[in-house]
Amino acid sequence: MPHNHRVVFLAFPGAKMLDVTGPAEVFADANLHGAQYSLSYVSPRGGNVLTTVGTPLVTEAASAAMDSGPIDTLIVAGGECLVDQPIPDELIATARELANRSHRVASVCTGAFVLAKAGLLNKRRATTHWLHTDRLAREHPEINVLPDALYTQDGPVFTSAGVSSGIDLALALVNADHGEELARNVSRGLVVYMQRAGGQSQFSAALRWPSPSTPGLKKAVDAVTSDPGAEHSVGSLAALVNVSERHLTRLFKAELNLTPSKFIEHVRLDSAKALLDAGHTVTETARLAGFGSDENLRRSFTLRYGLAPSYYRGRFNTAR
Repeated sequence: MPHNHRVVFLAFPGAKMLDVTGPAEVFADANLHGAQYSLSYVSPRGGNVLTTVGTPLVTEAASAAMDSGPIDTLIVAGGECLVDQPIPDELIATARELANRSHRVASVCTGAFVLAKAGLLNKRRATTHWLHTDRLAREHPEINVLPDALYTQDGPVFTSAGVSSGIDLALALVNADHGEELARNVSRGLVVYMQRAGGQSQFSAALRWPSPSTPGLKKAVDAVTSDPGAEHSVGSLAALVNVSERHLTRLFKAELNLTPSKFIEHVRLDSAKALLDAGHTVTETARLAGFGSDENLRRSFTLRYGLAPSYYRGRFNTAR
């Protein structure tokens, strides 16, 4: 990493303040432990931009940041205005120009929509706040949207989910720049988890779907979530609630917008991540989470989260 690592935050009227200050505090705290990050805040035209909390953020014109030489890390903030209103062409063009001068580019929350409009996420894995992942995938089919991830990396481009995940992403960047010990010291100083993995779910299995209103469906859902490692199948769940497989599939699609098989897979992946976090081996995890074999687990885990379970365990497990 260069001796003085330039981090530039791109903001705009309506930017969410924590999308800027959360990651900024991580980098500033890293400086207390030996890092040398220089932080600057820009907007397309400069001046004070009003954030979502009503506090203005003092920015300089983006052109000034470009004139100051290469940027090491560009971070694009999010804000509800990016999904509630058309994104200004000026903001999209500014993000593109800044990215062209940056070694790595990141977005927080709905900032991913700016990167998407700028063409910076084409054919890459990406995420955003769970409320808007469907829209991102629908509007930009060229992006491999991971709706569950806290943050993603695809080459030099990073995206993160809602607000606090920007802190997780910033810790991951500090970790990449300076190693785990310094990043861990930062997380302790900020009293945050070190560190939630990029592949970790934005929310738990219990919160991901609404509670089924149909008693039979609720019984099937409870059976899977209470024991993901059991021998679940569409047939076994249909027999459990005394309906046909076709009718059970209709119930799942109507209330959860998933097939029974996909629901089972989602729950088992949540279970697998928890087991890996707890220090279980990949083989143990595959058995306990109901995948049957290492290969089945590896295929599903990698497809869903963009990293192998062995890497996830070695890099992010918390039982250390």
